[in-house]
Amino acid sequence: MKIVFLDESTLHSGEMDLSGLAEFGELTCYPVTGAAEVLERCLGAHTLISNKVVLDEATIAQCSERGLKQIISCATGVNQIDVVAAKKYGVTVQNVAGYSTEAVAQHVFAMILNLATKVHLFDKDARNWPEYPIFTSLEYPIFELKGKVLGIVGLGEIGRAVARVGMAFGMQVQALARGENQAGQVSETGVERVTEEEFYATSDVISLHCPLTETTQGMIDRAKLKSMKSRIVLINTARGPLIVEEDLAQALRSGEIAAAGLDVLSTEPPAADNPLINYKGDNLMLTPHTAWSAQEARVRLYNGLLENLESYRSGSPKNLIC
Repeated sequence: MKIVFLDESTLHSGEMDLSGLAEFGELTCYPVTGAAEVLERCLGAHTLISNKVVLDEATIAQCSERGLKQIISCATGVNQIDVVAAKKYGVTVQNVAGYSTEAVAQHVFAMILNLATKVHLFDKDARNWPEYPIFTSLEYPIFELKGKVLGIVGLGEIGRAVARVGMAFGMQVQALARGENQAGQVSETGVERVTEEEFYATSDVISLHCPLTETTQGMIDRAKLKSMKSRIVLINTARGPLIVEEDLAQALRSGEIAAAGLDVLSTEPPAADNPLINYKGDNLMLTPHTAWSAQEARVRLYNGLLENLESYRSGSPKNLIC
């Protein structure tokens, strides 16, 4: 069985031992795979592993004729895989879920706490502390989380983890009512769902944890930003296209909202002219899609790949997408 990992460098930078994958067949790992290289590298493989490399219908169709039987997403999302085509050609698709929950929740609050306490700004200014006229600095306004309203969009596993941390800080947690989850419903974790109008008008911090769909793409646009409190802190560790980036840049620039912390952008790596990459204000924190990447989370992701290979070999594949 030939196994091809198309973008190994998305899992580690040389510090992990992936030899366990070779126990399931002849293993070939590529650090990255460009669009022009995909088909050549995939032909003849029984199993493909991809984090971000696009596997479209044409690739899946040709590879299935050469023995492709299994595709594993080295992630929870499978948007890089044409799942409809995989099903059409009898190719099993599996993902790995739940590996980054605690890491992402931790990252969310690292951003919230930095933006609430201005630690990153005070740290920079403290180099001038010897010249201060008094013992302290009140240069940047800070606030406590206790008593503030944390609004969560998407109460999946990560959203619930963020809710638990928010409650531990004494925050009042609410969720946006969406789809079948109507306003007034209370989740098993005790989080009440509220109407869109109430959610955006009353939240002090909003954290996005919903999937990217036709209905959620661009959901945070100029109109939504105008409906938020002027002191709102907006966090996005989910998917970049949930936010209209030019609208957010303008809202930050004008002071229409207080601050934002983003771990994702609409394209990754982003274009050099992305309005948020070029934003110069100190009320925006950007990290390059690192919320998921704690060492422990990446070990869990690797173990999930092994589990998918083993379960497929045993005839009872787990984590099935199709």
